[in-house]
Amino acid sequence: MIFQGTKPSDFSKKSLIILLIGFVTIGMAVYLFAELAEQVIAEEKFAFDQMVTDWVRDIQAPWLGTMFGWITELGSVMLLTVASILFALFIYFFTKKSRWVIVYFAINMLGISLLTKVLKLLFERQRPEVLQQYDGTGFSFPSGHTTGSMVFYGFMIYMVSTTKWKKSIRYVLNTILGLLIFLIGFSRVYLGVHFPTDILAGFAFGISWLFVCIYGLELTLWRQRRRKKKT
Repeated sequence: MIFQGTKPSDFSKKSLIILLIGFVTIGMAVYLFAELAEQVIAEEKFAFDQMVTDWVRDIQAPWLGTMFGWITELGSVMLLTVASILFALFIYFFTKKSRWVIVYFAINMLGISLLTKVLKLLFERQRPEVLQQYDGTGFSFPSGHTTGSMVFYGFMIYMVSTTKWKKSIRYVLNTILGLLIFLIGFSRVYLGVHFPTDILAGFAFGISWLFVCIYGLELTLWRQRRRKKKT
């Protein structure tokens, strides 16, 4: 885990820096989401949306459509649900990790699903185009594919970061996972089922929720270590 020891004084400088970066990231993400949400409520049009949409139209190509059609499925509800169940089973049966990892992972995934649905109903933003083929139905803000992929693959980045694998391996895996999160978000814009600001809001909200769950897990594990030490 990131925070070792049983006392705050045991935390390394790296751990404290990670904690600080996390809080700053949450603050910035919440601010970005609030700004976007306020303008969505006011039904204002974003120059950023138009600029990115125009650029995407200029790069349209059949092979890109096929590629992003596959990539977007990596953020679908079905795939993330199956992958989440398999991950939980793997942690339970094949590792010695605390069962709290499964608990907070479940909170991470179920929580983002529920919260995203609530936000979509709250803002009721219409999609730029309704395409059932790519799960492009329902309301648009924030992007469910983006929030879901952020918390799932983001949690995988956290898990990889806490292993004792070689630094080079962790770096490569986490770079691939981070790129995948971005590409899933971008695929929604390329396929025309979301506005770019839906994706930005999804990234912002998703990373905020992810960090809250990770810090909740770290705090629980830290308290668990303290109790074991006292007994």
